Amino acid sequence: MAEFASWSSYLDFASSVKRRARYVFEDHVEQFLRTVVATSQGRKKRLPAGRILWRAQHGHDWRTERYDEHDVESMTPFSPERMKPLVHAAREGRVNPKGIPCLYMATTKETAMSEVRPWLGSYISVGQFKILRDVLLVNCCAPYNYDRIGLFFEEPLPEEREKVVWAHIDEAFSQPVSQGESTADYAPTQIMAEYFRAHGYDGIVYKSSLGSGLNVSLFDTGAAGLLNCWLYKVQKVSFDFVQTETPYFIDKHYETKND
Repeated sequence: MAEFASWSSYLDFASSVKRRARYVFEDHVEQFLRTVVATSQGRKKRLPAGRILWRAQHGHDWRTERYDEHDVESMTPFSPERMKPLVHAAREGRVNPKGIPCLYMATTKETAMSEVRPWLGSYISVGQFKILRDVLLVNCCAPYNYDRIGLFFEEPLPEEREKVVWAHIDEAFSQPVSQGESTADYAPTQIMAEYFRAHGYDGIVYKSSLGSGLNVSLFDTGAAGLLNCWLYKVQKVSFDFVQTETPYFIDKHYETKND
C-alpha cells in the first residue's frame, strides 16, 4: 500500500519544484507524485453527462441596436466563444500552465462569480454549462480541517499522514490566484494536475476559499457546453480580516485604539 514519506510531503515537494528542480524531478518528488496518484484511487468522483456547472468571467460585450434611426449600444454577456478559454492565449492558473487551456467552473453560480474576485461596480459574464460526457475527476477536497493542522514533532500514523498531505493539496488548489504570484507559485499544482491527466482523470474537484460551493476544473474544454449566459453587476463587496502574525512596534509606548 502506498504511503507518504512524511506529513510534510506536499510541502517538501512544493519547495523542490518551486526553488530547485522543476522539469527534471528529484527522487523524492517522483515518489511523492506516484503516491499522490496511488492514494487518489479512493478519491475518484464521476460526473455524469448533463450535470450543470457555472463559469464566470470579468467583462462583457457590446450590442448595437437601431432605434428611431439611431444606433444604441448596450451591454451584453460575452459570446459563447469568449466564455471558454482562448485557445491560443490561455492564461496560467492553479491547474494549467500558460498556453494550455483548462475550463475552470464551479458547482454554484455564486461561487463562480466569487472566484473571479470582482470589484465593486464591475460586470461579470456568467455562463451555465452542461457536461457533455461522463467525466472522471479526482476529488481533492479534504475532510481534514486545514486551519487546524499544526506542526508534528513526531510522524503520525500513515492514515493520519495521508489526511494531512491531502489537506495540504486541497489548500494549494483552493488558494485564490493573485496577480503578484510568479510562475513558480503555480508549479506544484500544475505538475500534480498534469499527473492526474496522464493517469486518466478528466479534471479536478477542490474547495473554494471564496464561496460555499466547489470548484471543478476540466482538462478538456470541449467536455462542457454553454447553455445560457447572463450579465451581472457587482453591487456589494464584503471583506473579513483576521490577524495572522504577531505585530511589531516601533514605539513601545504607542497603544492601538479602536475607532
